[in-house]
Amino acid sequence: MKKLLDELQQAALQRETRRHFLNTCTTGLGAMGLGSLLAGCGFFDKAGDRPTAAKPTGNPGGGEPMAPRPAQFPGKAKRVIYIHMAGSPSQLELFDYKPELAKYNGKDCPQELLTGKKFAFIRGVPKMLGPQGKFAQHGQSGAWVSDYLPHLQSVVDEVTFLKAMHTDQFNHAPAQLLMHTGSARLGRPSIGSWVTYGLGTENDNLPGYIVLASGGKQPDAGKSVWGSGFLPTVYQGVQCRTEGDPVLYVSNPDGMNRDLRKQTIEAINEINRQQYEDVKDPEILTRIAQYELAFRMQMSVPEAMDLKGEPQYILDLYGVDPNKGSFSRNCLLARRLVERGVRFVQLFDWGWDSHGTGADTAVDIGLHDKCKASDQAVAALLKDLKQRGLLEDTLVVWGGEFGRTPMQENRDGQTLPFKGRDHHLEAFTVWMAGGGVKKGFSFGETDDIGYYGVKDKVHVHDLQATILHLLGFNHEKFTYQFQGRPFRLTDVAGKVVKPVLA
Repeated sequence: MKKLLDELQQAALQRETRRHFLNTCTTGLGAMGLGSLLAGCGFFDKAGDRPTAAKPTGNPGGGEPMAPRPAQFPGKAKRVIYIHMAGSPSQLELFDYKPELAKYNGKDCPQELLTGKKFAFIRGVPKMLGPQGKFAQHGQSGAWVSDYLPHLQSVVDEVTFLKAMHTDQFNHAPAQLLMHTGSARLGRPSIGSWVTYGLGTENDNLPGYIVLASGGKQPDAGKSVWGSGFLPTVYQGVQCRTEGDPVLYVSNPDGMNRDLRKQTIEAINEINRQQYEDVKDPEILTRIAQYELAFRMQMSVPEAMDLKGEPQYILDLYGVDPNKGSFSRNCLLARRLVERGVRFVQLFDWGWDSHGTGADTAVDIGLHDKCKASDQAVAALLKDLKQRGLLEDTLVVWGGEFGRTPMQENRDGQTLPFKGRDHHLEAFTVWMAGGGVKKGFSFGETDDIGYYGVKDKVHVHDLQATILHLLGFNHEKFTYQFQGRPFRLTDVAGKVVKPVLA
């Protein structure tokens, strides 16, 4: 009898766990804990701060966190393809034509461009460096584009150029984080996560946010640039590989067939559902959704990533070898993914850091080679989207994390053996196409040598506000409650660049 009583007492003590205690309390500490959980889910957000169909579970679509749902107002864009050239291409060789800069080539940099300024590597007095590309005007819009991008020249009338972009960060990782998450520090959701949180996806067999990387390396900021931060993890980007299994571990393990895999997932999710009923943690719903999506992805992802069904003329248009991973292949995959209802496709291409430390990073050699390897595919993507009727409501964004200096980079006061440019905060170029932006339009100007923005400057937060606006969100009201206050992509800044809207 004593043994039985001891066992009963032990069982009673085991039930009195912290989770059980908080779950059974209705006032006091239990209410505080419940309030904290609900605040994290956005339950106490003000009206208009969340998408129309928001639910207090933290899943704006209700039971299915990635279900499609309306924006705050009708947006011109329904989906995004964001092409980020990691390392940052030189605007002075590609888009920002500065004939005056050529006159200063080889001369000492004026002191007023150096005093009080911070550079990543430049020390002492560097030499000025004239444009290396040959510029001409193209299309009916007369946009200036260099001979580095002959294919893009043919589609400039689809493009809006933002020529006076500026940022706050001159090192790659924090600048990439600022560009994609609105903060130079880790822990904030990426723009793709915000978009899928707000709009869900139109294909429940594919992730709503897919990332494709090329160039041999990941971005300097790592996978944080497509992370979900404090948003539920179901909204983070899913990186698909271009060789082998598109997604790691999506295939069945040896000895497990599809039916057994299905039974296993159903059993796991039944346990998860019981746990959710017990503790109401929204991350459990995320876990359930991810298990179910992973099962569906076993069929849908290989099909979406397989280019064998593409006609030869499309492969030729992009310059793609269907059996090799490349930036060109990723551009074609981006079209296939948005065509299948993926909400946000992010392309990262590494290798655009043109310091001049070697031939591969020289603005007259390495940059030219990078353009040669990507230009055809980018132009093909715009043409392909347009001919399929997708460009009208697909927003394409192209750019890096900052600009390049008008002066040639040096190290320890010594000129480098190859022509290169240092990181630059004050001016760079980003372009957008489709999805509600004007066609054949240039916004913003820099000074005669491309050092400062002098007209219609656009900050990184302004770009983010504009992208959200095109998708149907007021960036100031599109928030998520976290740690006691509402957070948004644009932090406490940003304004919509209305002149670029169609």
